[in-house]
Amino acid sequence: MNAEITYLYHSGFAVKTDCHFLIFDYYIDTPHGSGLAKGVIDPQEIADLDVVVFSSHRHPDHFNPKIFDWRKTIKQIRYILSDDIRTPEEAYFVSPGQQYDFGDLNVRVLDSTDIGAAFLIHVDGLCIYHAGDLNLWYWNGEPEEDNAEMERRYKEQIDTLKGETIDVAFVPVDPRLEENYLLGLDYFMKTVGAALVVPMHFGDNFSVLDELQNDSRAQAYVSQVAFFSQRGEKITFHRTEQIEQNN
Repeated sequence: MNAEITYLYHSGFAVKTDCHFLIFDYYIDTPHGSGLAKGVIDPQEIADLDVVVFSSHRHPDHFNPKIFDWRKTIKQIRYILSDDIRTPEEAYFVSPGQQYDFGDLNVRVLDSTDIGAAFLIHVDGLCIYHAGDLNLWYWNGEPEEDNAEMERRYKEQIDTLKGETIDVAFVPVDPRLEENYLLGLDYFMKTVGAALVVPMHFGDNFSVLDELQNDSRAQAYVSQVAFFSQRGEKITFHRTEQIEQNN
């Protein structure tokens, strides 16, 4: 049971499992004419795969209606969208607190601390978590009671994952949070954990990954962190928890 993970941009990733091709929170569709090697989905490249597209919420850095054009080319494609997304396109709209059995994959939906949803997916013998904007958004300068409520809400959602054996987890590490960038990932790893955790939601600011790699707070699990350096980069995850990185 393997997964080939490609960094698309920000919170966008493609995950190729044994029988499926999952796409999460895709929104940057340039440079045109390129493909997966540049972090862009070219539907011709994946036309014969079983494609499942996830969008965690309607914010434009997580959702691009361009994804619906792919159904003109891809023979087998489904869209699983948070129910805050408004579109006339045919899709499965999912709600926080619910679980959905699609036959070949099972999706549990968590509530976000922003808007929309996070996804816990069982597919092809793997368990994959994509947080969307579910994070501990602890902002310097905000009232302490607001940050405390944010912390409570975040921990409440993550605590529902206790007992899950997660293979790959995509979790935000937003550098705008300054020294608080690690709070959400740290609580997740110490409470639930994952064989491989993939930082996201940093845009072009890859320096946050350097900070994470050297952050003493993360030393207990830094060996389980995937460090990308460019769009289109791939990591192969093996269920044996060995990782191969390919540029």
